[in-house]
Amino acid sequence: MNRNRMIDYLKFSPDIYDIIVIGGGATGLGTALDAAQRGYKTLLLEQSDFAKGTSSRSTKLIHGGLRYLKQGNIHLVKEALTERGIIFKNAPHLVQPIAFMLPIYKWWETPFYMSGLKIYDLLAGSSSFQKSKRISKEEVHEKFPTLEFKNLKGGIVYYDGQFDDTRLAICLAQTCVDLDAVVVNYCKVTSLIKKNHKVCGVIAHDEIDKQEFRLHSKVVINATGIFSDQIRKMDNEASLEMITPSQGVHLVLDKSFLPSNMSMIIPQTKDNRVLFMVPWHNRILVGTTDTKIEAPLLEPVAFKKEVSFLLEHISKYLTKKPTEKDILSVFAGIRPLVKKSDKKTAALSRNHVITVSDSNLITISGGKWTTYRKMAEDVVNKAMEVASLKPMPCQTRQTKLHGFQENIQGIDSWDFYGSDKDAITRMIHENPELGIPLHPDLPYLTAEVIWAIRHEMAQTVEDFLSRRSRALLLDARASIKIAAKVAELMANELGKDKQWINNQVENFTALAKNYFID
Repeated sequence: MNRNRMIDYLKFSPDIYDIIVIGGGATGLGTALDAAQRGYKTLLLEQSDFAKGTSSRSTKLIHGGLRYLKQGNIHLVKEALTERGIIFKNAPHLVQPIAFMLPIYKWWETPFYMSGLKIYDLLAGSSSFQKSKRISKEEVHEKFPTLEFKNLKGGIVYYDGQFDDTRLAICLAQTCVDLDAVVVNYCKVTSLIKKNHKVCGVIAHDEIDKQEFRLHSKVVINATGIFSDQIRKMDNEASLEMITPSQGVHLVLDKSFLPSNMSMIIPQTKDNRVLFMVPWHNRILVGTTDTKIEAPLLEPVAFKKEVSFLLEHISKYLTKKPTEKDILSVFAGIRPLVKKSDKKTAALSRNHVITVSDSNLITISGGKWTTYRKMAEDVVNKAMEVASLKPMPCQTRQTKLHGFQENIQGIDSWDFYGSDKDAITRMIHENPELGIPLHPDLPYLTAEVIWAIRHEMAQTVEDFLSRRSRALLLDARASIKIAAKVAELMANELGKDKQWINNQVENFTALAKNYFID
């Protein structure tokens, strides 16, 4: 996957694409993959980097969604659990089962939550990882030594899936390219092309090399998540806004606060949310909040009250109580919830919605990572209908993703590279210096920077430290310390000068400071 090659395809593109997808997050990448798998000439354009927005800021779970079960949205839960099983089969190098423990402190909680989890197991059907079960308070204490033991009655264990969101996004992009689709990051759609009042293409600006392209297609799909309304207004300035942006924040802590291989769930907060404490890359990920915001941002920042909210709630359950000083990184993401009413955003459904404008611009909104494949299937079916494309069946239920490799032990090492891991190992064998760690507190090697540039279209220091690796999310301060080294490695590969290195380090440092508490 090489960006220069992708740009060349734009310069010498076919007279017309079958489908142009705007947006390089989970939904857009999934849509491009589905379209390419059906044999359609497909182009995807992303204004920034792949998964720069919401799709890199999730709780890193592939799950049915217990709170949606509580809301009575059985259809969404069943659909998500079905999709969980499909992802696990098609990308075992990226998705792994993980156990969750729900601590019980009141006698009525066991029958109440156990009945819900039995329904959860039933809805999962044959794709269930393991059945939920009760465990004693002694077992809970053994598995979670830092859990508050006073008044503890026991626990309930159930199973869901865990993944690394941006690694799946990059894998989807690679799979698209494997299927001859064209995917381009840092290529912003600035306007829509129309003929006879119908959308028939886009004008896009290359943010790296400052070129402009006029690109034609039979249909255009708007899969820009929180920015959906901006594209809809390009089509029709009078379009009513359909997105209610809701911000969620996650904290990253040292593993010592919850030294367990299992996750813990807090089933009830004062705003009726579910909180998770999840082991991830040898850290503990805590989230999430739900805060209504006025407008979407590409780089949202956590509010002080959100950080305090998370610390307050998890401290009730831990004997080792974290403070702001213990936070290694804090990151914020914005959910693209579809407007339905004046309800609190935490109560809005995550069902996806597909709309078609009078000019035939197709917009897909809502949804979540777990259901990206089904969202893609539905919107490509709609595109096939709108543009009268040759009918082709969806094949992504059986599509093995790039790097597919079975018998993976976990996702906290190089396993997420799948079969590409062998090529990186050969690079290090040929040049041992590439095996040097970038930082003693981070699990990344020099070779991974080179690989990210040559094969994963990384263009900036942020691309590597935030999304090709997860250094920024795992330890924001440590990531700043290695920014200069990463910039030098990238400059050598990309043919950039000293000024570029300085700018990259300065820009990344300014950004990374929003990821830790002063």
